[in-house]
Amino acid sequence: MARNRDPKCRQCRREGEKLFLKGEKCYTDRCAFERRSYPPGQHGPTGNRRLSPYGEQLRAKQKIRRIYGLLERQFRRFYAEAERRRGPTGENLLQMLEARLDSVAYRMGFGASRAEARQVVRHNGVMVNGKRVNIPSYLVKPGDVIQLTEKARAQLRVQAALKAAEERGFPEWVEVNVAEGRGVFKAYPMRQELSPTLNEQAVVELYSR
Repeated sequence: MARNRDPKCRQCRREGEKLFLKGEKCYTDRCAFERRSYPPGQHGPTGNRRLSPYGEQLRAKQKIRRIYGLLERQFRRFYAEAERRRGPTGENLLQMLEARLDSVAYRMGFGASRAEARQVVRHNGVMVNGKRVNIPSYLVKPGDVIQLTEKARAQLRVQAALKAAEERGFPEWVEVNVAEGRGVFKAYPMRQELSPTLNEQAVVELYSR
């Protein structure tokens, strides 16, 4: 299975902000971005380079791809489906990415990061409406019940992730019962509920060139 093996902290530095790809480490002073927030490269800080319109669009697309852990071909498939749906393409795209099972599992605290939540899904640790689903790209629908299996719920790292997520608070579009390791995907998130630093319109402009 193809996947992005680039160092996660390097990806954050490239995008100029924390993408929270390494779970709890990103919330501590051990985060590499805290020490070196400039882009990676052998010459160190080189000042603020002004990007062309195409460069800005490309960076916007790369940031969203990295946050959700998708390769280019996967991302294009999601974009094509978002374009077919009614409503703004950019908002459709973000809602679909948030409805992926690995993203929903992450938002519910089943993993400290999306990569960890994806691994829990891959290892048959998550059930959707009572049935095991091990496909991270599976699209969850509003009203679906997502639950950890007994084996997954017994893992210490999953328990730690649930506790940390509970302390930070869950998003409005999910409802989670931490004690039972289960939650409900209540609705697709509204645009204002997602990060304001995401520029989905730039992605639409990029693919419309």
